[in-house]
Amino acid sequence: MKSTPTPTLLYIDDDFGLARLVQKGLARQGFHIEHCDNGEAGVARIREGGIDVVALDQYMPGLDGLETLEKIQAIIGAPPVVFVTASQDSKIAVTALKAGAIDYLVKDTQGDFVPLLHVAATSALKQAMISKARDDAEAEVHASRDRYAALAAEREVLLREVNHRVGNSLQIIASLLHLQANSSSDEHVKTALTNAMGRVAAVAQVHRRLYTSHDLKSVLLNQYLEALLEDLRRSAEGNRMSRLTLKATTVEIDPDRAVAIGIIVNELVMNAVKYAYPDGAGPIHVVLTADGDALELSITDDGVGLNVKVDPRSTGMGQRIVNAMANKLEATVTRDPEHSGTRIVLRFCAVTKPAVAPPMSATG
Repeated sequence: MKSTPTPTLLYIDDDFGLARLVQKGLARQGFHIEHCDNGEAGVARIREGGIDVVALDQYMPGLDGLETLEKIQAIIGAPPVVFVTASQDSKIAVTALKAGAIDYLVKDTQGDFVPLLHVAATSALKQAMISKARDDAEAEVHASRDRYAALAAEREVLLREVNHRVGNSLQIIASLLHLQANSSSDEHVKTALTNAMGRVAAVAQVHRRLYTSHDLKSVLLNQYLEALLEDLRRSAEGNRMSRLTLKATTVEIDPDRAVAIGIIVNELVMNAVKYAYPDGAGPIHVVLTADGDALELSITDDGVGLNVKVDPRSTGMGQRIVNAMANKLEATVTRDPEHSGTRIVLRFCAVTKPAVAPPMSATG
């Protein structure tokens, strides 16, 4: 069994007789006693280290007890101090405790105070241990917070770099698809490559938003849609998207859901460009509104609407993509029957709905 180390008490008092009584009385209680007969010597001894608790007399030549206490308190990691005096003046006790003494007791010339000093010193050691444990715990908490903050900052830098690289890579892929589409003489191939380019660009735009944003956990959906539609305008032939507009409220959304929304908008806008206005360009409106967490996104044109004939070259891929992304969003997709052209309305929640636990069986 590990033995408990012997605590060292430094008794600072110019009375050698009382010092011997303290040494004899506390040695029997398991203390090692050292004695200094003046404040300067006591402060010097404490600076050397190895003192666990101090008993400090008030009246001494040179530095008195209060002056000595002030110097002790200035030492980093100073041991607890029990203030000892022969005076019955309670003002001294109050002053000593305010100055940092952990306890106070009145001494007598016969040494009857020694048992009280033992109690006070033992209590002071316990309080010092508790205080040190608390300080160590607080220091560890602060160190843990600092480590976490450093890791979080490093993670943010890495995520920004990843988003930057992914965005650049996707942009390169979109550019290659654009070049390939322009070089193809087959209109069907050109259309397929252009559609693929728009889908890649929709995903790349999210990563660009994350790279330039202060918040890596969310995307401002209105800004994202604005940038996405600008990409579509730049990639369009002639003026087929010159009347493409956006009206959107400010909404934050997580990146995964932003990707799904961007792909849906890309598909529906491209569909309106291809089929709504057979004789040329016309208005296409993208509108995003919010009611709390409930969002409504509509893509509207004033074109031929339900009178349009299905293009025989159509594979239905766009509709399948819209349905897949809507499922990912847990969204409903409806066509407005009252609109003369085509108005597709997407309704969904700004945040992912929590999973509902299955009901427990009777035997569960």
